[in-house]
Amino acid sequence: MKIEKITENKKQFLDLLLLADEQENMIDRYLASGDLFALYDNDLKSVCVVAPIDNETCELKNIATYEKYQGKGYGRALIKFIFDFYKNDYKTMFVGTGEVPAILSFYESCGFEKSHRVKNFFTDNYEQPIFEGEIQLVDMIYLKKDL
Repeated sequence: MKIEKITENKKQFLDLLLLADEQENMIDRYLASGDLFALYDNDLKSVCVVAPIDNETCELKNIATYEKYQGKGYGRALIKFIFDFYKNDYKTMFVGTGEVPAILSFYESCGFEKSHRVKNFFTDNYEQPIFEGEIQLVDMIYLKKDL
């Protein structure tokens, strides 16, 4: 398994990024300024984007694993890598997600703790309703991890 920081042609990973953020213009808001990492295990399995918020804080803006490789530890390995990668640069990492128990549980198992909520984020910022399974995403739930 290897993880690479991608500095050029980030849009080549758009198909995977769209699994975690369904609207391309929302991805465009953070892709250019964020750091993109790709995890390979023979072939591409997962990607993530981390963007700065300020001098002490960054945000995991997108993390996605191809569906056939989900549940095999690739996302967790990528999160562990970025924790180590950024621990000397930032004090805190945030991640925002929809209010989906399985996703919240995943982030909490990686060491994130619930922080705050942004009301109506998904309904205010996305052109179409966003669903995760049968759950419509409305509020953005932020979790944080001290690095």
